[in-house]
Amino acid sequence: ITANFLNVLFGEMSLVGPRPLATRDAQRLKPKHFIRQEVLPGITGLWQVSGRSDIDNFEDGVKLDIAYVENWSLWLDMKILLKTISVVLNKTGAY
Repeated sequence: ITANFLNVLFGEMSLVGPRPLATRDAQRLKPKHFIRQEVLPGITGLWQVSGRSDIDNFEDGVKLDIAYVENWSLWLDMKILLKTISVVLNKTGAY
C-alpha cells in the first residue's frame, strides 16, 4: 500500500481530485485559482488524464483542476478513474 492510499484511508486525500502542487507551483496560484483548494487533493485528476505531459502551460493545468471542482459529479470521478487505468496501462500522457 502506498502512502497516497493511506492518506485516502485517513481522509486526507481523495482518489480523484486536483493533485497537490509543489511549493514552487503553489506560490504561483492567484486568488482566482483558490477554488481548487476547496476539495481534497487526489491521487489522480482531470489534469493527469488530459495529456498531462502535453500541457506545458501551468495556467492550462490549473484551469482543468478548476473545471473539475466546478463540474464535480460521481460520474466524472468514475470517468477519470477509468481513464487513469487506460493512461497507466498504455503509458500515455506521462513525463
